[in-house]
Amino acid sequence: MTIWLESGENWNVLSPHGFTDEDALHTVIERAPQLLPLAGDPQLTVVGREVRLGSGRADLVAIDTRGQLSVIEIKLRTNAESRRAVLSQVLAYAAALHQLTVDQVEREILRDHLRTRGFGSLYEAAHSAGQPKEYEPAEFEAVLTESLAVGAFRLVVVLDDIPPELVRLAGYLAAIGDRVKLDLVVVSAYSVGESRIVVPRRIDPAHEESAGPSGLSEVKSTTQTVEGGQAFLDAIAQAPDEHLAGLRQLYEWASHLESERLVRLQTYFGKRGEITLLPRLQPELAGLVTVWNWPGQGAFLTVYRSVFDRRAPEFNEPVERLIAPIKLGQGNTVNVVTPDLLDVLTAAYRAAAGTR
Repeated sequence: MTIWLESGENWNVLSPHGFTDEDALHTVIERAPQLLPLAGDPQLTVVGREVRLGSGRADLVAIDTRGQLSVIEIKLRTNAESRRAVLSQVLAYAAALHQLTVDQVEREILRDHLRTRGFGSLYEAAHSAGQPKEYEPAEFEAVLTESLAVGAFRLVVVLDDIPPELVRLAGYLAAIGDRVKLDLVVVSAYSVGESRIVVPRRIDPAHEESAGPSGLSEVKSTTQTVEGGQAFLDAIAQAPDEHLAGLRQLYEWASHLESERLVRLQTYFGKRGEITLLPRLQPELAGLVTVWNWPGQGAFLTVYRSVFDRRAPEFNEPVERLIAPIKLGQGNTVNVVTPDLLDVLTAAYRAAAGTR
């Protein structure tokens, strides 16, 4: 989707600014689940956040007015799990709910969540804030009991960009399953003056056309990884003037790591026009961070908690302090990159490489 903004006598394409981290998108959906354009237009009420289901935690759990539970999982494009693993996650959460009783869900799974939100039951939650009463309590419980027994849940995956492989997998699941409803929703965020605009779009795997996060770039058929950082540097010349300084700062920082023999640099060209610079540690070829050049959004970093935990755990707290309120998570985005942060990241790479 392309959004045009009138500026004087001209019309300019409005570029999405994205979300600082997954928590920010979690909060948007938690506060306003009605913005999700879901099949059948259910009226959802969120009844839990970070809900323990099996061995993991579902981002959000909601109930609709008819008595069907929804599991909502939220990923940013910078999180590697947004490609395939997210579907495994929501299916595992659905499996954890399958064949539970209504009492088990209310008293064991959601007890504290319901209490925190001021609800005495799922029926009360479903009809809070003036939601229309479609069923009486007995009918509502019968639908909920049946859906738990047969595993008929709504699974919702919310992203800020949609990888083509995820669309294909979702289409396959939709073709072979008739009990689980799977919705893919892309949410883009824009700023106009002091106002924020959120544009959600439901993806139909059968009819989805390939488009970039802002609707401006076509998906390429292949990706490419090139050794070194020269290709990333060459691509900077094509960036808008307002992004040049940030991109050059990050390129020079990563090149300095390479000159110290701390990392092996690689440049990755993605299907949606994104170009990333990968400062990778040996021998596992994993990085504490990834440097991004994304069309329309400029330079930013993503951080990888699992690599910090393995290679430089003593830097978790200093890095998280410098990127606050963003958490040092798996693939969280850092848009404001200060010299102090780069100094600490340099020290972290030295520690990870064993050259302090």
